[in-house]
This record gives sequence, C-alpha cells and structure tokens, in this order.
Amino acid sequence: MPRLPRTPHPRPLSALIALALCAWGPVSARPAEEAVTLRGSRLLTAPAKPTTKPAMVITAGKLTAQTDQDAQAEDGVELRYGELLLNADKLSYRVVEDLARAEGNVRIQHNGNLFTGPLLQMYVNRFEGEFLTPSFFLATTGGAGKAQVVRFHDSNRFSATQASYSSCPVVEDQEPAWQITAKQLRLDMAGNEGQADGAVLRFLGVPLLAAPALSFPLSSARKSGWLPPNIFLDNRSGLELGVPYYWNIAPNRDATVAPFAMTKRGVGVDAEFRYLEPGHAGRINVDLLPGDRVYGNSRWSLKLENDGTLGDWRYRLKSERVSDDDYWKDLSRRVESQTPRLLANDFSLQRHRELSWGVIDSYARVQRWQTLQGSDALSRFDSPYQRSPQLGVRVSTAADEAVLDSFRPWGRKARLEGGLELEYNRFDLPGSALAGQAQGGQRMHALGHVAAPVGGEAWWLIPRVSVNAAAYDLDQPLADGRRRMSRLIPTLSVDHGWVFERDTKLFGRAMRQSLEPRLLYVNTPYRDQLSLPNFDSAPKDFNFDSIYTDNQFSGVDRVSDMHALSFGATSRWISASQGEEILRVGAVQRVLFRDQRVTPDGQPVTQRFSDLLLAAAARLDERWWADSTLEFNPETNRYVRSVVRARYSPGPFKTLSVAYRLARAQSEQVELAWQWPIYGQPVTQRGANSQSCGGAWYSAGRVQYSLRDKRLTDSVAGFEYDAGCWLLRFGVERLSTGRAETNTRLMLQLELVGLSQLGSNALKVLKDNVPGYRRLSSDRSPSSDFLP
Repeated sequence: MPRLPRTPHPRPLSALIALALCAWGPVSARPAEEAVTLRGSRLLTAPAKPTTKPAMVITAGKLTAQTDQDAQAEDGVELRYGELLLNADKLSYRVVEDLARAEGNVRIQHNGNLFTGPLLQMYVNRFEGEFLTPSFFLATTGGAGKAQVVRFHDSNRFSATQASYSSCPVVEDQEPAWQITAKQLRLDMAGNEGQADGAVLRFLGVPLLAAPALSFPLSSARKSGWLPPNIFLDNRSGLELGVPYYWNIAPNRDATVAPFAMTKRGVGVDAEFRYLEPGHAGRINVDLLPGDRVYGNSRWSLKLENDGTLGDWRYRLKSERVSDDDYWKDLSRRVESQTPRLLANDFSLQRHRELSWGVIDSYARVQRWQTLQGSDALSRFDSPYQRSPQLGVRVSTAADEAVLDSFRPWGRKARLEGGLELEYNRFDLPGSALAGQAQGGQRMHALGHVAAPVGGEAWWLIPRVSVNAAAYDLDQPLADGRRRMSRLIPTLSVDHGWVFERDTKLFGRAMRQSLEPRLLYVNTPYRDQLSLPNFDSAPKDFNFDSIYTDNQFSGVDRVSDMHALSFGATSRWISASQGEEILRVGAVQRVLFRDQRVTPDGQPVTQRFSDLLLAAAARLDERWWADSTLEFNPETNRYVRSVVRARYSPGPFKTLSVAYRLARAQSEQVELAWQWPIYGQPVTQRGANSQSCGGAWYSAGRVQYSLRDKRLTDSVAGFEYDAGCWLLRFGVERLSTGRAETNTRLMLQLELVGLSQLGSNALKVLKDNVPGYRRLSSDRSPSSDFLP
C-alpha cells in the first residue's frame, strides 16, 4: 500500500493527556471491560470552544505506550476522537506525526458514515488517510458500497477508486439488484456534491444509464445536473421521452429545461424558471412543440405565476394560455388548470388595513378567460364574463368571525357590527365566446349589513339586516329598449343555535355527546330580476351549508326572494379519551311561508317543505370509516341525491374504499378504489435489510362506472412490485375527453430506493386518485412522492 508522506505535525495535547493513562514507559493496559469510566457532574459548564481539540481515548485488551512517541494496541482496539470512532484488531499510533495505522477488521464511524476494511492509515486530527478495499455506508443517502481504495481528504471530503454504490442489502457472492459503478467517485459532504467519472447504472445486470462524468447532490438540497429521464406512453402522442436538466442558478433562482421527443408528434422542449426575490416570488413555464406532425401546426403553452408586494399593496398574477382548442386533449399532462377547458388570466391588487374599529380592504382586479370550445357543437359551453376591470373597497367592523359564522358561541354583551362593500365592474366576453351570449356592460353594486350578535356559553343569537343594491349600464339595449337599470333588495335574518353536551357511552366506550340545534329565519321581499343581466350569479348547491344562508345564489346579480325558516340539528359522539369524533348524525330542512319566485330555472317554488337533508359519518374503530349524505323529497318519497362512501384500512398499505353517487335524472356512479398486497411478504414484515429474494406484489387503483351511461369513466389501475431496494409500478390511466373520446395512458416507473425514480410519474397518479394511498418506500427513501 502506498504510504502517506510523514509531514511534521504539532503534537496534540489531547492525545498526550489520554496516553498519560499508560503511565511512564511501556505498560499493559487494563482490559477494555475494566476501562476507566467517566463520572457524571452536577455542575453545568460552558460548552467547549469550537477551536478546542477533543480528547483522544484508546482502549484495548493490550496497550503499550512511550511518552511523546507512540502507542501500540491489540485485542479489541477502540479509538475515540471527537466524532470519530475507530475499531480494529491492531493499532499503532505515532504521537509526533499524529498518524494511526489500523489492521484487521478495521471499522470507522464518523458523522453517521461507516467504513469497514482490512487496512487503514490516517492522520487522526486532520481526518486524512487511505483505506484499502473498504465497504462503506453513507448516512446522508442510506446506501452502501465498496471500493478498491478510499482516500479521506478531510472530515467532509473523500474519494473512492473503482467504487460501486447501491441501497440493496449486501449478499455474499451476489451482485445487488441495482448499483452504480464509477472509476472515480468524489464526495463533498459540506458542499452537498458528488462527482463520478465513468459512471454506469445497472439494474439486474443490464446497463440503464451511462455517463463519462456526472455530478449529483448528496441530499435533498438543490444541485445542477441532469435529472432522470421522463417516459410517457399514451394513445394520442405515442411514446414520449424527455431528459430534463436542472440548473441551480442561485440560492433564490433555478431553472429546468427538458427536451423531449414524441414518436407520433415530434420533438419539443419544456422549460421552467423559478425565482424568489425580496417581496416577489413566482415561476414561468413554457412548453413548445414546434411542429406537431399529427395536428399539422406548432403547439405551445405558457404559464405565469407571481406573488409580491408593492408598498402597502399585495399583488398576484396567475395566467395560463395554450395554442389551440384541442391542446387539453392531446397534451393534457401540460395543462394545470382544474378546469382544463377554461383557462384563466388573472391579475389582482389588494391592500389590507387594520384599524382600532375594524378593517378596510381595497382591491383591484383584471380577469380574462380562454375557452377551449373545440369543433363538437354539442360540447360547447357558455363562457363566463371577464372583469376588465374590477375595483372595490370593503369595510367591516371588528368582530368575532367564528360567532358571525355561527359555529362557536362566546360570551360578551351585544353590540352593533356591520360591513359595507362598494364595487365597480366592467364585464365583457372573450373572443372565443358563443355567438348567442348576451353582451357585457358595467355594474356598480353595494352590499351592506348590520348585525347585533349576542351569545352565551352554549348559545348564540344573531339578528341581521342586509342590503344588496346594483346599478347597470349595458352595451346593448334589452328587448324593451332599456340600457340602464337598478334595483335594491333588503333582507332580514335571525340566526339562533344551541350546543348541549352530556357524558354517555357508545358500544361500551366513554363518550361526550353533543346536540346542536339551529334555526335560521330569512325574509327577503320579491323583486323582479328576470329582465336584469346576470354576469356572475349561479345557484348554490343545496347542502348543509347553503341551507343556512340568506341567499340561494352566489354572486351579486341574483337575490332569492324568500320568507322561510331553516331548522335542523346535529349530534356528535366524541371519544372521551382521545378527543376524536366517532359518530355524527344530522338533519335539516327548510319551510317556506310563501312561494319563491326567483329561482335558477325561473319556475316558482310552491312546495312548502323543502327536500330533507340527512347526513351521517362514523369511525367506529381505526379500520372502518363511512359517511353518507341524502337529499329526500317528501312529496315524491324518493331520494333526489345521495352520496354513500366507506373505507376499510386494516393496516399499512391496505385500504379499500367504495362510493355510490346519485343525482336523479343526471348521473349515477359507483366507484371502487384500493391499495392492497396480493402476493409475497411485505418489506415492513421481513425488514428493509432482509436478504430474501422474493418481493411483494401490490395492486392499487380507482375505477369509476356510470350506471346511467353503462360505461367506465375516469379510472386508473396498476400494480406495484416491492423488492426492498427497488420498486416497479405499471398500470393504465383512462381519462374522458369527450362523450365518445378517451385518452389512455400507460404508466411504467422504476424507483431505485435512495436514488431516484425513472419513467412516468405513476406514483403521483396513484396518490391523486386512490384515497388513503401510501408510498411503499416512504420509510426507506427521502425521495419526492411527485418528481420522477
């Protein structure tokens, strides 16, 4: 073995203190089990200065030493020096040079890293030396490997010659399932950087990736370099291969550029730039497909996001645009909007001021839309109106918002509280709007209310008077020739509720049961609104929340005339020992004292008692959970809508859920979702370091079936194979893009535990679609759940 140069080195005082235990001249040390032990101290002392050298302690079955010269140790040698722990069969240490030579079963532990091998030479204080044919374990990555020679340059940097690395368990005379080999490997722990020359990634003996030189991060921190390739396959674009490059520009800026090729469409590039500046943060995404062979033209998408402050104002920009109406079908993976056929371009400004008596919010907004209509006339839809611009101010007095929302009672004297909103809007339509839509105009509105909430420890009462006033100036006259019109609608409401509690038992378990009755009285006079424009109002969904509101429409342009009383109650059973909700049941209904004439479909409501809403949820133990909501029509004695869901989760990576959804005359669906082991012994049972050859098979997915249309809708189904140090996921995702159109994607992903995920992002698809899904390697790998 090449020897390290013997450069003069100052004598470490801490080593002399430790060697003083050996007395003067050659002596035999006491056995390790009889070594001097440290005694505890009751005194608190200041921590040692960073420049203070730690003490060196050597214990062994046999130890001889010469003062200021050297020490020889044999039989179970242990050397401790700061964060360094060295074990060996034989050790020689030269004091002047600070050089240690260890032989036989040498083992080094330092900062969580572990090295084992036959022969080591090291300058202890500098942590500089050579280790012959060692095996090693790296705490930062959780992987292990071996090399011909490891050279320690200091406590944070080392290099390895002819090295290999893997997170798979070591088995004698057997290559790991996957490993990276390199002619030269250099690791800088402090700089979070690794460099490999002549690197090759092999999986089951087959080379997957090779690079003459590459660099990589040693933790989850950012590092410039090539990322694992992206692989996607679907029936619209064929096979897609992308190779992303990550550029860590600065601590507050980075970029990712991913050239890609599609077998059906051609080549393109995806790019993302992110930034975080003082007072500003955002990202820019550009996806470009210069010549789509299938579409016959260039395709692109642009996404902008930015949040920041300008003095006292806070602003936000969020925009998404695509090149054509069919982009959401053909390249859906690159569309982020939750409504893929309706893309927003939104810029807003807001200033929030808190005063001693209340809050003033000033705001401005410009909102534009891109509607992706397509060529199918039956699938086209009305575009929402754009705001060009929206300007407003909102003033509200200081109040307990929880009380005003009628969820938590509190005790104090009644006082007047209120709010006022003044707003101007200019409404127009995007160029892609349907020809038959009504043209836009201008609107000024005022929303005000005054309330006098009062309550006690277990009750609240909130009388409230509100006003909705609006004035319009339209671009085109109505059928009667009018272009300007206005209206003012007052509303009186009284919200009253109680919370009763008692101690009881449920299935033999101690419980705290509550009974929470609630009443809401609303009186809004009728005002004819049929001839008025409707720019932003829509009917609210009929549920437990909306039935306790004084207007059954969202927005400003429509106010439901109503003289009604909503009444209901909820009862909860809370575990006395754990504080979690075990069971909840509730019912609510509304009674009309006169016909309601302002309705979503324009037909008066004459039914005195509304549909009855019923709800229940139960979690009787850790395995079972279920909930249900039902809307029952008392006149027809039929359920109008219902949702019933249940989930069974008996253990890790075992979940099974079913759901049934009915909207009479509209849709009827059943859904089954699962994650379940189907064959083999899970890693959690046999241990992550088990040398068992067999892995475990899992299945995961979600299937939706329309009973009304008698066909499958959006669904995903896949399988996962967990071999301990690697996982394989594959499956199929089916997305509906029209009445008779679907986009089918094939998913294939290989996860090398502790390294990376290769292929399509099947993991994110499963997490987004399967309720209760857990990543199989979540306890073994710090890698992201979402990035491939």
